[in-house]
Amino acid sequence: MVVEGLWPEIDAGRFPVKRVVGEDVWVEADVFADGHDLVAAVLRHRSSVETNWREVRMQDIGNDRFRGCFTVEELGEFLYTVVGWIDRFASWRRDLRKKVDAGRDVAVDLLVGAELVAAASRRAEGSDRDALKAAAKELKGEPATARDAAFDEVLRDLMSRYPDRRHEGSFPRELRVIVDPPLARFGAWYELFPRSTATVPGNHGTFDDVIARLPYVEKLGFDVLYLPPIHPIAHERRKGKNNSPTSKPGDPGSPWAIGAAEGGHTAVHPDLGTLDDLQRLVVAARERGIEVALDIAFQVTPEHPWVHEHPEWFRHRPDGTIQHAENPPKVYEDIYPIDFETNDRAALWEALRDVFLFWCEHGVRTFRVDNPHTKPFAFWEWALAEVKAAHPDAIFLSEAFTRPKVMYRLSKLGFTQSYTYFAWKTEKQDLTEYLIELTRTGAVEFFRPNFWPNTPDILHAYLQTGTRSAFGSRLVLAATLASSYGIYGPAFELMEHTPREPGSEEYLNSEKYEIRTWDLDRKDSLAPLVTRINEIRRENPALHDIRRLRFHGIDNHQLIAYSKTTEDYSNVILVVVNLDPRNPQSGWTSLDLGELGVGPMESFEVEDLLTGATHTWQGSSNFVRLDAGGEPAHVFRVRPRRSSRETAR
Repeated sequence: MVVEGLWPEIDAGRFPVKRVVGEDVWVEADVFADGHDLVAAVLRHRSSVETNWREVRMQDIGNDRFRGCFTVEELGEFLYTVVGWIDRFASWRRDLRKKVDAGRDVAVDLLVGAELVAAASRRAEGSDRDALKAAAKELKGEPATARDAAFDEVLRDLMSRYPDRRHEGSFPRELRVIVDPPLARFGAWYELFPRSTATVPGNHGTFDDVIARLPYVEKLGFDVLYLPPIHPIAHERRKGKNNSPTSKPGDPGSPWAIGAAEGGHTAVHPDLGTLDDLQRLVVAARERGIEVALDIAFQVTPEHPWVHEHPEWFRHRPDGTIQHAENPPKVYEDIYPIDFETNDRAALWEALRDVFLFWCEHGVRTFRVDNPHTKPFAFWEWALAEVKAAHPDAIFLSEAFTRPKVMYRLSKLGFTQSYTYFAWKTEKQDLTEYLIELTRTGAVEFFRPNFWPNTPDILHAYLQTGTRSAFGSRLVLAATLASSYGIYGPAFELMEHTPREPGSEEYLNSEKYEIRTWDLDRKDSLAPLVTRINEIRRENPALHDIRRLRFHGIDNHQLIAYSKTTEDYSNVILVVVNLDPRNPQSGWTSLDLGELGVGPMESFEVEDLLTGATHTWQGSSNFVRLDAGGEPAHVFRVRPRRSSRETAR
């Protein structure tokens, strides 16, 4: 027996595939043997804490390829593999049919079948054993009756339950599945700076102010409220407004400059409140269906307690000073990077892991991790596994804007989701090629993209146009192309678009360096569109998964068309987005009707979920138009209509 070509398998089983609770794991493998005998296969699966395998019979889908499925119902790690054997009874039945059809004498063949059935009866129990014994006896009886018994479907099913597996073969490895909470696959993230939530302009916001902001976030429809670092900020070398290397009195500094006399990574900024206040925020958010995510940035300031308690954890220059952080041409004078090559590695690793565990113990289960690609792969594989072992519902979002192979490696090592290049993909071809890579290659088994049109660090030139259409189209693209997406607000919904200087992706008067006051009631706010998009996402399960994304033709390079469907086509969403931030665009579609669950001659309805308008289309070619001053996209729900023949009946 040969069992090979099993999929999904990541790097010869070195890494697990990813699923969420309640999701199916479809497995395929090549199963064959020498000669002409038919073979059978089962998909074996179990949780990593169980000892007994469960088995699912796999279906032959042609060319020695078999397919089967199991569902993961709980968090944790699961194992799977494939086992195959020669199906002697099915092979015997196939050959018997050929001989009968050819008019051959099959008396001896029926006796061979009787022996196979009798052997199966000895493996069976209860009423099945009795039925198989009776069938074996019948196969030895009168030829005509015996032939009928041989092709009985009940006998076929009974024999499939008790096969002869003495010489079975198995795939040489047991593969893993990591099962995460549903939020790992589908969710909308909203980032805000807690210090900018005070009701009095200029005051430093508190956790209580964030609690007061929760109804706004809930109304927008977000599942995760992500807070940049909430720790004490150093005074030494504090950055001023617009990243000035010198600060003025009252400048709050950068939240990523972590550590001061009040503490480090397990302390909260005293102006925000206390640990108890944070826990109240976590509970209040969860009551509204919102998870609080914290930023974990493993870097320190000169005032961080670790600098004085563990100077060996930092790299020293020849003059004895500690090396500050750099990402040329950027310089971060207020930050010390951690030296992972320290001889005190074990203590360092444990201290960093314990940061996650500390916040987990205070109710937080969702983390955005800053720049993980600048820390060792081995550390992340160990640390994330340690945290997941204690808290299998933990979610880690990797903020690694780096080379593709590095981003993929971090995902394989344990990061639940990842930021992506979406912010820089603004052209139709770039978007199409990138999404095909993410959804139609092996990456879909381990890499969960989280699309962000903006972050506090990224104000792309496309958004710097400042048009409502630019922000609207990027919102629709992020929210419907990916199943997880996020925005940095209120900068996004209030269309903040002025760069610090020409050619820069930094915001002018960035919240990273100062407290901002936002007018959430502005008449031109995109909040209604954000709310509606998140409603559409929740109401349409086709948008909950990225795997069934398909692109469709449209004869205008400024328009992009794509669809998502559920497996059974009970929910079909077709999206057309105007990529031109300034001008109206129109074009004719070239739809792949099969991908929409529509027959070639069927008419079908498309309901625009943004405007409520409904149209009847037929065929692949249909006209669409999007005005720059109106909605940035059509988000159609597709409903096939009954054909004229069905109507006549």
